[in-house]
Amino acid sequence: MSRDGSHTIEIPEMSVTYHSIHGAIQESMHVFIKEGLHYLINQPSNQPINILEMGFGTGLNAFLTAIKAETKNIKIQYTAIEQFPITTTQADKLNYVEHLGHKEIFEKIHSAPWDEEIIITNNFKLKKENTNLLNHSTSQQFSLIYYDAFAPSAQPELWTKEVFEKLYSMLSPHGILVTYCSKGDVRRAMIAAGFNVKKLPGAPGKREMLRAAHPDPALAGQALPKGKAINTKP
Repeated sequence: MSRDGSHTIEIPEMSVTYHSIHGAIQESMHVFIKEGLHYLINQPSNQPINILEMGFGTGLNAFLTAIKAETKNIKIQYTAIEQFPITTTQADKLNYVEHLGHKEIFEKIHSAPWDEEIIITNNFKLKKENTNLLNHSTSQQFSLIYYDAFAPSAQPELWTKEVFEKLYSMLSPHGILVTYCSKGDVRRAMIAAGFNVKKLPGAPGKREMLRAAHPDPALAGQALPKGKAINTKP
């Protein structure tokens, strides 16, 4: 159990947990909902919200997003990639419904079959893909990416320039990627891949996080570096 009372899952052999030990729900709310989803819907755009999550894990990010889709009455199409899904027994033991309610939504998310798009609510469609990012292929363009892979110390192959180039190609113009990780090597890999990257205050217990944006296509052709760091304070 994490420090805000919400559950996470530990993988001892990798020395990782699925969420911050300082608080699973509060981390997901801060990184992915506040700095990702809320930020996106407050931008002037008529584009549909099409989200890709790398690392479905416990389903917490999808659950929180589905709740927001209902409370804000916005349509969201959500694709989640996960190579090693948790078991039904593990999902049943998670206490997110005790904290957040919406039991029916949580159960539909976890009972949804893999590799098939399912209507969870009138506002939220979900497709869980049982694959890994390196093998994943799609023609879809996403407006928001939740990058929730395990830390670089555990999965360094998922935090490289080549991976971020792949993610960059999946983002629609003005799209954004958010992640809890703010390591210098990760930030530099994002910039090298073409992103404009901004450091933001992290969730409780973590100093910083990153939000990376697909540059404005109107800037194309100008004498600017492909990607850049944005140093303005949030």
